[in-house]
Amino acid sequence: MQQPKNLNRLLRALSRQGLDVSYDNKVYSISLNSSLKEHGQDADAPTAEVLLPEDFPVEAKALKQLASLANVRHPQGGCVCRACATPDFHPGDSGVAIGSIVQTVGMVIPAATGSDINCGMRLHVADLSIEQFLSQRDRFVELLKGDYFFGTRDVSMTAKTAGAMFQHGIPGWLDALRDKPTGSAANSDFQQLASECDRTFLGGSMNGDVKWAPEELVPNDGLVRDGGLGTIGGGNHFVEIQVVEEVVDRATAYTWGVRSGQIAFMVHSGSRNVGKYIGGMWRDRACDAWPKTLKHPESRLFPLSVAANPELVNSYLQAEATAANYGFINRLLLAELLRWRLRQVFGDVEAPLVYDVPHNITLAEGAGWVTRKGACPAHLGQPVIVPGSMGAPSYLLVGKGNDRFLRSASHGAGRARSRFDMSREGVDKTDSALGLTGVDCITLREERRIEEAPAAYKPIQPVIDVQVEAQIVGVVAKMKPVLTFKA
Repeated sequence: MQQPKNLNRLLRALSRQGLDVSYDNKVYSISLNSSLKEHGQDADAPTAEVLLPEDFPVEAKALKQLASLANVRHPQGGCVCRACATPDFHPGDSGVAIGSIVQTVGMVIPAATGSDINCGMRLHVADLSIEQFLSQRDRFVELLKGDYFFGTRDVSMTAKTAGAMFQHGIPGWLDALRDKPTGSAANSDFQQLASECDRTFLGGSMNGDVKWAPEELVPNDGLVRDGGLGTIGGGNHFVEIQVVEEVVDRATAYTWGVRSGQIAFMVHSGSRNVGKYIGGMWRDRACDAWPKTLKHPESRLFPLSVAANPELVNSYLQAEATAANYGFINRLLLAELLRWRLRQVFGDVEAPLVYDVPHNITLAEGAGWVTRKGACPAHLGQPVIVPGSMGAPSYLLVGKGNDRFLRSASHGAGRARSRFDMSREGVDKTDSALGLTGVDCITLREERRIEEAPAAYKPIQPVIDVQVEAQIVGVVAKMKPVLTFKA
């Protein structure tokens, strides 16, 4: 079995940084060695595993973050029992590596989900050829620029509809909207939206409660005009027009309504400011709930224990679900804005949903919970959506339910260079150096185009290949980017 170059030197270097690391067939096994373990930490904490293509960099900061996450336990009960990471693994700003997955028993870790709650992917296909689309490209782009960038969208809703959105997600929002249609959503095909709940993870509905939503978004009556709803957001979020370039698994693609040559559109966004509000609130509450007589964990990852504070665990999960419901609606509205414009420009285009799936969320699985941070659920037979950069292909995959990697797949290729590194003075910012030659990026911010350029990301193909080889996913179809909206 081929090993990475200079593997022994790499393992010795990681050991000097406080990590015990071994390697076998593209999988790194990581744990904190005694020099980094805090007093009282569980000696039986699980060894975390990371699946990486052979030629990918091994980042010590990300490995330390994952090993620290695997060591989280609550002194009054609760621990991490499994930890792993996907091939787009890279350091996270909040102390949790992107691509991390942990299985916990007796506790939840709010910081492991973070504040971008239910960030995820939504994919539609439309029976338009690339030639048909490009013939009206300019008109279509101008209309959507108004919706996405200049606020010409109207996503207002009644107070009752807003409450139903937070409480019950897509089905509740849709039922309330039918009673009193408002805004642009009045033009939607409600029957189509209802049927598409079956193609949304968990039906687009979790057990939320309006009491966790920001007060200004849940008034007693009147209309709610939410400036954050139906918006893409910053960072690596996007809305992208693609073309289905290749179908690999024809039977599955047929079942899902995907055919070669179709136009596809992919939405990557989450719960926006609602997620920040709830995520920040519970980061602080988890810290405040830590036993007063004990030293804070150096990782600053504070779990909530079922044995010590069952009401806090239940409240956190309900609050996270409230933000997740908002995230489902945000992606739906971003897609609806695009679908409305498609119909306006190209006539009666159905553009059905293929699937909508989260990748920042805590879910009850088995005897406890699985928390995915920048990782996509990949249960057996489930659609999995993995985007490339705006200069690289994206993939529609099918999950294989791989238990070793906690039934999870990557949510992209992973960053190779930080946003700071991409934008600092002295860096070559020509299109050729950034990988932007031939890339059609629609944005009002030149810095966003640079920060999110293809050169900022690792190559997507090895990430897909290593997961196929590991029996995490199978390839259904490959989509090529046509143009990308970046906020």
